[in-house]
Amino acid sequence: MWLIIGLILVGAFLLVAELVLLPGLSFAGICSLIAYGCATYLGFTRYGTTGGFIILGVIIVVSIIVTILSLRARTWQKLSLKNQVDSTSQPLPSEKIQIGDKGITITRLAPIGKINIDGKTFEAKSFGDVYVDPH
Repeated sequence: MWLIIGLILVGAFLLVAELVLLPGLSFAGICSLIAYGCATYLGFTRYGTTGGFIILGVIIVVSIIVTILSLRARTWQKLSLKNQVDSTSQPLPSEKIQIGDKGITITRLAPIGKINIDGKTFEAKSFGDVYVDPH
């Protein structure tokens, strides 16, 4: 009996993975069907027709419950990130760099690379198809 319960739980877990993480008919969905099929087969062979249909009914009910719970928006809102990220990785250089400031390239600008202006490192982009080698 524990093997059948385990197969049903594995099938339900793989069904959730298929619905939420890997949409479409993929490996998790096929493995879920195989686990459900094995549980149903074991139910019919070990417990007869009545036991097999009971296990099949349990599989259908568990699948419906798992599908409804995994597709509800509130279920995943509890697990999702609530903070809004509104910062940047580097302060905006518009206040520190003025047009006409001179610096040197640290890495090749192809077209994006790093430059050094007044001892501070910034990310820069060359215009057009121009690549600038480091100096």
